[in-house]
Amino acid sequence: MNMQAAQHDATLTADVIAAFDQACGYIAPTWPLDKMIAVNPMWELRHLPYQQVAARLSALGNIKSHLPTSHYVNSSQPSIAEHHSTPANRSNSTLTTLSSDSEGVANAPAHWLNISDLLDRNRDQHLMSWQEEIIHQISQFCADSFQNKKSTAPLTEGFLYSQWLERTCADLGISVIMAAPKLRREFAKLPSDYKELLCLAAAELDLTTEAAESYGHALLLDVNGWASWIAYLSWQARLEGKQSSMMRDLLAIRLAWELVLWRYTRTRSEQDFRSLQSKWQQQTAKPAVLIEDHLSAQQESWQLQRAAEFAFQQELGEQLKASASESIKASTPALQAVFCIDVRSEVIRRHLEAQDSSIQTRGFAGFFGLPIQYEITGALTRPQLPGLLAPVLSLRAGDAEKSSTGAGWDKTANSPAAMFSLVEASGPLYLWKLLRDSFFPSAHSDQVGKTASNDLFELYQGDAPVTLEQKVDLLAGILHAMGLEENFAPVVMLIGHGSESPNNPHVASLNCGACGGQSGELNSVLLAKLLSDKEIRAGLAEKGISIPETTRFVAALHETITDTVRITDGSELTQQISEWLSKASSACRKERSAALGIESSSDQEMEKQFYKRARDWSQVRPEWGLANNAAFIVAPRELTRKIDLKGRAFLHDYQWQKDQDLSVLELIMTAPMVVTNWINMQYNASVVDNERFGSGNKILHNVVGGNIGVFEGNGGDLRIGLPMQSVHDGKKWMHTPRRLSVYIAAPQPAIQEIYQRHDVVRQLVDNDWLYLFCVDDNGNVSQLHTKQWHDNAAQIPAASN
Repeated sequence: MNMQAAQHDATLTADVIAAFDQACGYIAPTWPLDKMIAVNPMWELRHLPYQQVAARLSALGNIKSHLPTSHYVNSSQPSIAEHHSTPANRSNSTLTTLSSDSEGVANAPAHWLNISDLLDRNRDQHLMSWQEEIIHQISQFCADSFQNKKSTAPLTEGFLYSQWLERTCADLGISVIMAAPKLRREFAKLPSDYKELLCLAAAELDLTTEAAESYGHALLLDVNGWASWIAYLSWQARLEGKQSSMMRDLLAIRLAWELVLWRYTRTRSEQDFRSLQSKWQQQTAKPAVLIEDHLSAQQESWQLQRAAEFAFQQELGEQLKASASESIKASTPALQAVFCIDVRSEVIRRHLEAQDSSIQTRGFAGFFGLPIQYEITGALTRPQLPGLLAPVLSLRAGDAEKSSTGAGWDKTANSPAAMFSLVEASGPLYLWKLLRDSFFPSAHSDQVGKTASNDLFELYQGDAPVTLEQKVDLLAGILHAMGLEENFAPVVMLIGHGSESPNNPHVASLNCGACGGQSGELNSVLLAKLLSDKEIRAGLAEKGISIPETTRFVAALHETITDTVRITDGSELTQQISEWLSKASSACRKERSAALGIESSSDQEMEKQFYKRARDWSQVRPEWGLANNAAFIVAPRELTRKIDLKGRAFLHDYQWQKDQDLSVLELIMTAPMVVTNWINMQYNASVVDNERFGSGNKILHNVVGGNIGVFEGNGGDLRIGLPMQSVHDGKKWMHTPRRLSVYIAAPQPAIQEIYQRHDVVRQLVDNDWLYLFCVDDNGNVSQLHTKQWHDNAAQIPAASN
């Protein structure tokens, strides 16, 4: 080979490896069970239009991104009227021309087939498929590697691949199980370095740059669960200013299997290899064409999806318009209650406000602006803030050993390991616990949340205690973002939320996502304690925030299964406020009872049924969590106070007139808006393709590594997303997939300034991952789309392709 040819090959190889790296960057993270927060499983593809991403996932991974057309035609009419299809549809196809039994399956184009898939098409059906064995083998290896918490070796570059190769070469069973004599010899021929393997496979499989990107992505989608776990570890490394190459290792492992099967087929049968080679070359020659075919095939479903979203938006827009025209008489508040923006808070806020006009509620991010982690020991910490952020402050208990024991983190009964399948493994030893919890169930609580209630704690930044001046600055910023700098009520309640259900590996997904999948109790208690400090109040007064001496800050927790509001810092409430809270809770339970199948003749009996549900270890649907979320409204509460939003909207209080530098709006659009997109897309994805982006049947779950995730059964890929029981009641879906509609009560130039300043915000809006609306002072709604404002949806061009 001459020097010019060698240089060309080297350049081509470098480009192909860069394409593999690009594919490695497409996988979104999944958080561990004990810190499980909602994640948009397509987050790392947000730079592309949503429809293109859907077509790509369909083509490369056979992944669904919308429900069958029959769902919209049979379930949605007449709520989706004929005119609703107009803004999203510029073709001749309308709702009336769609077949009610159309599933979009008969005409679906073929999807990408890896080498293992191609070989499985002609494999004896009585034998285990290559695909099944590959996923099982890689998954079991990853589980064994990552559940060893004492070892950080998997984080080392090249470690995963080298360990996998060593174990696989020593495995005598693969050849037997797969009825493939001498297969092990092919593994022994693989290079020990993962980079060399990537280059070698790219050359032997004759991959172009375009094919390498698509192929690498398809291979990682095969093991998307473990790829998502590695993406999480990489995410955490980046928060600490580090880099991780583990995704390359995983890709090398999956690609090594492909190369082995390629070579093995060539040695066993020339005819079979030629057939394989021909099919492979045809496919790798045009991956973009395959994706375009899927994009075209999905257009009818996207028209229906957009029509359904527009129907929801039109109704909500009319409600906001009507509400803005009604004046609400302001009164001196007797009670101010600050809730997390969680959609479940919308219901209880509405019922609490209904008790008396002097009750004022506000919506704010559930971690209450405290960028903290709770630290038991230097090595054992619990973040209490959104997963997008790294903790800045540490809350340290004075008696670490006592707090650690009280927290009960290691108690099996309350850990993710206490799942249904644990019964089978424990046998008679677990019988007493089952009997006790069945007949004498007790409440489960988050002991960590009580830490800040005593004086044995201190806030640290690094190794130094946080100074008084730093605390004052922190709290001044929080109160400003909360919109609570004047007109304080005699009682200001800071109400976090949490969901406590036994024997539930996914309980963190029902907790506060803004608190890192934990209860919000710790944050609310800490904030109330700090705002009650006389020295801090004096410092705030110097900054123009004067809190009356008569104002008390009270920490509470909204228990979302029972809709009880529990005081968590030992404060006492007046009889009037206690009665308001009790009546609001009863009204919430009555509203939610039908969806949970609870019937009762009295409030007391209904309350008992809800408490029984919260303590029942066998209950697979303790609550519906954030199911059916569809909107994020950033506005003064007066705009939405008279609207029944049916628990579908996140509500964040905001007054643009008090935000001259737009710092609060910028924070909202770059943090809570992103978090709500994650929640919305996780629920959507868990419905439209629970097999790939959900975790399946929770009754079959086995927890991996204590907190990493779950297997459905004893093998297969690591499962991510929500269990089927979290989105389906056995008869119907409890979440209707809708892209998030964001409504901001602020001038168009203010919203657009922040939109233009931040890439992430621009990507979400321009690529149709969410809808962004402006609500003016008269309640008129306009939409930012294609970088322009549109006063009505009929002006909006067809959705991006």
